[in-house]
Amino acid sequence: MKSDRIAVRLVLASGSPRRRDFLTNARLEFAVVPADIDESVVGGESPIEYVRRLAAEKAAVVRDSMSAGGSEQIVVLAADTTIDHDGVILAKPVDDHDARAMLRRLSGSTHHCHTGIAVATADRVDVGVVTTAVTFIDLTEADIDWYVSTGEPSDKAGAYAIQGAGAAFVRSVGGSVSNVVGLPMAETVAMLRAAGVLVHGSKILR
Repeated sequence: MKSDRIAVRLVLASGSPRRRDFLTNARLEFAVVPADIDESVVGGESPIEYVRRLAAEKAAVVRDSMSAGGSEQIVVLAADTTIDHDGVILAKPVDDHDARAMLRRLSGSTHHCHTGIAVATADRVDVGVVTTAVTFIDLTEADIDWYVSTGEPSDKAGAYAIQGAGAAFVRSVGGSVSNVVGLPMAETVAMLRAAGVLVHGSKILR
């Protein structure tokens, strides 16, 4: 008897090694197709609106660039993370000077990390935003100089990595830690399940 079950092809619309690691550790099979979009902030956009829009655009762009056969369903996962300090978006620093300025701003205060998650299927894009509060210790100029010299801040939103040496600056975290790394896993898994991905058993047709 022929099965009418639809195979699910999960696609990650991101080149982030950290997001790839999260999905791999969750025992998911997936393809990687990074999204190429303009990530400029639209005037008047809040940090939450910003990550929500970018995640949705990334998922839709990659979905629309792919085609699926009749026995295959494509599900595209996209995410975008930014740091919000008093309503100001702190994206990836453009250089070491910018990284130092961000770290001085975060020193001794609480900021928020927002990640927009989007899951696109054939006829819809579902989007959610997860927020985590992170409090930094007071940083000295020596602390900042040392950290920037490691090179770690260069490609990280807010100029720090909680999963790396930047953890030394974090006094407390309120909410999802994986969110600060770049992909809130509990919420991501729930959204993938809702889209038909069999978590811990997703199959991809190669």
